[in-house]
Amino acid sequence: MIFLSASVVSGVLLAGLTLPLVGGVGLTAQRTAESFEDIPVDFKTPPLTQATLIFDAKGGQIAKVFARDRTILTAEQMSPLMRHAQVDIEDARFYEHGAVDLKGIARALGKNAESGTNSQGASTLTQQYVKNVNVEIAGDDKDAVAEAQRKTLGRKIQELKIAIKLDKEMPKDQILTNYLNITYYGSGAYGVEAASQRYFGKSNKDLTVAEAATLAGIVQNPSQYDPVRYPETTTKRRNVVVDKMLENKHITADQAKEAKAAPLGLNYHAPRNGCITAQAGMGFYCDYVKHVVKQDPAFGKSAEERAKLWNTGGLKIYTTLDPDKQAAAQSAVSDSVRVTDSVSAAATMIEPGTGKILAMAQTRPYGLEKAKNQTTVNFNVDAAMGGGTGFQPGSTFKPIVAAAALEAGLPTTQEYPSPNRIDYPNMKTCDGTWRNDTRPKTTVPNESPNEKGPYQLKEAMARSINTYFVQMEQEIGLCAVKQMANKFGITTMASGKPLKEVPAMGLGVEEMSPLTMANVYATFAAGGNHCTPLAIDKITTVDGRDVPVPAGHCEKVISDETSQAVNTILNGVTVDGTGSALKLDGNRQIAGKTGTSDHKKAAWFSGYTPQLATSVWLGGPDGGVEMRDITINGHHYDEVFGADGPGPIWRDAMNRALKDAPKQTLPMADIPDPAPRQDPNATGTGTTAPPTTPPTRKP
Repeated sequence: MIFLSASVVSGVLLAGLTLPLVGGVGLTAQRTAESFEDIPVDFKTPPLTQATLIFDAKGGQIAKVFARDRTILTAEQMSPLMRHAQVDIEDARFYEHGAVDLKGIARALGKNAESGTNSQGASTLTQQYVKNVNVEIAGDDKDAVAEAQRKTLGRKIQELKIAIKLDKEMPKDQILTNYLNITYYGSGAYGVEAASQRYFGKSNKDLTVAEAATLAGIVQNPSQYDPVRYPETTTKRRNVVVDKMLENKHITADQAKEAKAAPLGLNYHAPRNGCITAQAGMGFYCDYVKHVVKQDPAFGKSAEERAKLWNTGGLKIYTTLDPDKQAAAQSAVSDSVRVTDSVSAAATMIEPGTGKILAMAQTRPYGLEKAKNQTTVNFNVDAAMGGGTGFQPGSTFKPIVAAAALEAGLPTTQEYPSPNRIDYPNMKTCDGTWRNDTRPKTTVPNESPNEKGPYQLKEAMARSINTYFVQMEQEIGLCAVKQMANKFGITTMASGKPLKEVPAMGLGVEEMSPLTMANVYATFAAGGNHCTPLAIDKITTVDGRDVPVPAGHCEKVISDETSQAVNTILNGVTVDGTGSALKLDGNRQIAGKTGTSDHKKAAWFSGYTPQLATSVWLGGPDGGVEMRDITINGHHYDEVFGADGPGPIWRDAMNRALKDAPKQTLPMADIPDPAPRQDPNATGTGTTAPPTTPPTRKP
């Protein structure tokens, strides 16, 4: 092994191997020597970026994502032919010289002198490895990459010093292994394994002589020797490598003859990277997982640390996504809304009691081609997690008001006058009072002219009486509603803006995402236990080490009595209320709520069984489509409500998802029905009438 002093190295460089004259780069001999001494002694090889694999809950691969497509191999996992081929074509004396090849330098100097150019280089494989490491450290920073590749005297000296240090401390076989894992082989393939898969569709250990020679030849110039674009040029380069392998006695003459006679034999696999490659509508879930890794403090204290973990890759991420329930949700939204419709639909499924996100589907496919109605906006989640600004949930927010009222001590038979229309009354907030000071005063109507109270809670929820819940808000105060929303995980709107304490809050005017609403209803299904949504079950590195993941956190936020009362009230919605047409197969017990926003720009159905909570949204992707006189999936609607738009999607998704699940019942409360009310149109004294049958189409 040869160790060169700073003066020797500087002298060699000044001789002009592949560099311009010293005067051309503005360096003096003294400054060159000084820069050599200033180079840090320690050189740490960074973790190489690799592909990350994302799996569903049953072990099926969802997607492969990478900043650089690479799979790291050990020396034993590599083809010996590949190792010989790369050394023979790039640095045949690799195992004989030190970090610097003096014979190679002399040869290069002679050839350059003959030609009058600096075309012949003498960089050893170790030096090339050091340069690749510097490029790897630079990552996606274009300026840093350019700096790492600058052909300056100072940069060359720095690489040489590190190469000398590595040659002293690292076995040659390990340097070669590292080089074969880090170097670029074109077409987005880094390292020999990714290259083998890219061009030949096989593992590196299975390469033939001709295939190994082809890959080894690409490294010198991946663009020029691109086997897909320039097969003839690549074949000539391959044959040069084969000759070198024969010259160095790593193959026989017969092997060389056979390899050179063989066709290029490509089995090219175009790079498939990122969530866009996910199937069965799982691209949005994949994208959500990426946002979790980049934002959850469990994966790093700073945004930079978390981004580095994701970009470095080499992870196996096992998610909570249930492929069967994902298929159920995706089929339901796709069968009900066309990709080309002016509106879209999205559905999120959550497991009550765990917070596990089991499915995340939407009609607009994941992608970048707007002409094909593709989008990368995940309508199921908040803006911070890759979604939009959300959609008004309408009356699906009313159960939160009811839960707040019951927790405040109001009875399940609470009654209010509930006229057909009222002015919004002044209401207490957490910090003062909300006042209806507009002129004329802001009013709130019920959906139908014949909806006039008094009503009790069960019937008011079944009929979705707006004025009832406004009067309930007035009694308990807006602060109680906001605090209950917080307990259910709603701390902001989907946009990230804070919740506004206004009376219309209880009627669902503040935009939410399906994930948020599904988790609210999962809390009811779980007996009042609210769990933070979970998308990741486990993460391991390629070498089998566990990466800490966010721990599930569940907390009791409402009493059993309140939970059971809400179950009963929401079950009533599906028995004889606005959701009565949404029965599940086998008469499986359900609870849920319809919702329609202002101007029919969004319609919802959120509901649950003990095993599964699902929230479905239907509306314009940008929130600007009024669903009146509209055609969806070839069917015309005069108006779209929660019961006839998203409701059937919810029913279909739940039927498919629960097909083989045992029937379970919800814990219920005994809530007496109200006494028959006096019929205002009756002529005789004492004549009564039962509550009016609710319409089939309601918010």
